[in-house]
Amino acid sequence: MMSIPLRVRAQAVALRAAFALPRPLRRLLAGPPVRRDGQELALDAQLLLQLMRIAGTRIVVDGNVDASRAALDLSRHLVSGPVIGPVAAQEIQIPMENGRLAATLYTPEGLATPSGLLVFYHGGGWVIGSRLSHDNTARFLAQQAGVQVLSVEYRRPPEHIFPAAVEDALAAFDHAHDHAVDLGADPARVAVGGDSAGGNIAAVTAQLATRRGGPAPAFQLLLYPATDVSRRSHSRDSFADGFFLTGKDMDWFADHYAPAGVDRADPRMSPLLTDDLSGLPSAYIGTAGFDPLRDDGEDYAEALTKAGVPTTLSRQPDLIHGYANFLGIGHRFREATLEAAKALRTALSE
Repeated sequence: MMSIPLRVRAQAVALRAAFALPRPLRRLLAGPPVRRDGQELALDAQLLLQLMRIAGTRIVVDGNVDASRAALDLSRHLVSGPVIGPVAAQEIQIPMENGRLAATLYTPEGLATPSGLLVFYHGGGWVIGSRLSHDNTARFLAQQAGVQVLSVEYRRPPEHIFPAAVEDALAAFDHAHDHAVDLGADPARVAVGGDSAGGNIAAVTAQLATRRGGPAPAFQLLLYPATDVSRRSHSRDSFADGFFLTGKDMDWFADHYAPAGVDRADPRMSPLLTDDLSGLPSAYIGTAGFDPLRDDGEDYAEALTKAGVPTTLSRQPDLIHGYANFLGIGHRFREATLEAAKALRTALSE
């Protein structure tokens, strides 16, 4: 087990102490309420952003891939909270044409089998996230939804550019479906899901699996997904700075995932641009009000609905991008993620 640096431990203690203050003191520390687009930022979100500014913490990326990956993995000790359990974690190796794909199978204690199974693709702009950075998110979804979660370590850029992550994601879904019984799951109740870039990959996987015929996901759980990498939306411009994920971060991610010469309008990268959305599995799409990706998720929900796909859109109007990773601080982030877990539970119930 990786040791936690003393600096990170101290920051975690300070962060928890700040969130434990009485509400009037938290408001004083966070500053006056922030309002935009007819929305008011949650105190939990505003306080987190303020404390990160005070600490001089670079929010998402710092320009260096390795350093950004390490920082995101360490950040779970600050915002994700204690390890959620009792949830068993088993390492899985998924055979590929050129090697094996690593994954972790999370199984909550006492889960009746065969259960539902969520194939989960972590966020982090395709570049910096990992199973490690999203460990507690996967555990939370498994426990609260009463399902198994298979968290996939897909290949990341810049070492492996588009469409490597998509190829891995589809292979992982196929493995999960084909070996569902071995994993203790019901092959008819295998869903796909993810957050941010992982939500993008999950949406693409659902499209590819459905269009080829044969096994397709039973459900899509998409948390603040990127759905059109080729454009600049209203929310992208309105929340480009100051709300965790920035416009510069998004450019940095996209430039690594889809460097010059890659068509960003390819539906395998921008699933909103596919010609036909009919026949896709039902979906829950969660968006955050103060998120440059807000319109991506909401436009995709509208397009799915127009295509006849049963879709639940849930905007968390007072939250920021990444809320499913902030389970250990305040209450609002956990509340929003719990709603998504309940939607998953309902969708995969027998």
